[in-house]
Amino acid sequence: MSEPILTLRSVATDIGRYHILHDVSFSVPRGEVTMLLGRNGAGKTTTLRTIMGLWRARTGQVLFADEDIAALPTAEISRRGIAYVPEDMGIFSDLTVGENLRLAAISGPMDKARLAWITAAFPPLKTFWDSAAGTLSGGQKQMLSVARAMIEERRLYLIDEPSKGLAPAIVTTLARALKDLKRAGATILLVEQNFALSRALGDGAVVMEDGRTVWSGRMADLAADAALQGRLLGMEGAA
Repeated sequence: MSEPILTLRSVATDIGRYHILHDVSFSVPRGEVTMLLGRNGAGKTTTLRTIMGLWRARTGQVLFADEDIAALPTAEISRRGIAYVPEDMGIFSDLTVGENLRLAAISGPMDKARLAWITAAFPPLKTFWDSAAGTLSGGQKQMLSVARAMIEERRLYLIDEPSKGLAPAIVTTLARALKDLKRAGATILLVEQNFALSRALGDGAVVMEDGRTVWSGRMADLAADAALQGRLLGMEGAA
């Protein structure tokens, strides 16, 4: 396991009067895919949003490359090299596919080679380049959302449930693109309910329950232990 690029230490986050995260501590090793797992309502999305500064941690540290970013504005966090793919996709529906990608290239003009790699991974984006993003299918919108994060090389990618509600063929396309990103050496923190996809992509895993981290280890160990899956994730008969 390589050194961590991201470390959360005893993070607590409130939303209004509700205490959502109570004690979240884990690390994301550089160059690995870490799966953030847990039942619905465990606090996974809140954790990603806290890392991005969209919700502010009440206590604790969010260390990115040894800098505590917990109090920084979201724009500053993004400029440090963190890309975020929210569960609601976060695309601009009134803009074209091409315009969405150009806006995501915050450092300047899109790199032609990287754009060619992305459109090869997600062929519909090339087909509908000049179409309004709002006219795309759900799967195509998810491709665009992930592509926006990938359009520039980032130090860390936060991706929230990319396969949710998608047809198996679209999930396969997304999985292939994420595997390509992983092979390129990317560091990814990925929330995912599809355990087969988690098993295929993950190097490490962190499991949350009721706003706390309750287990962390290698994804292969979790995938091989049906009893552990049942206890932590409520899964039956999985192995």
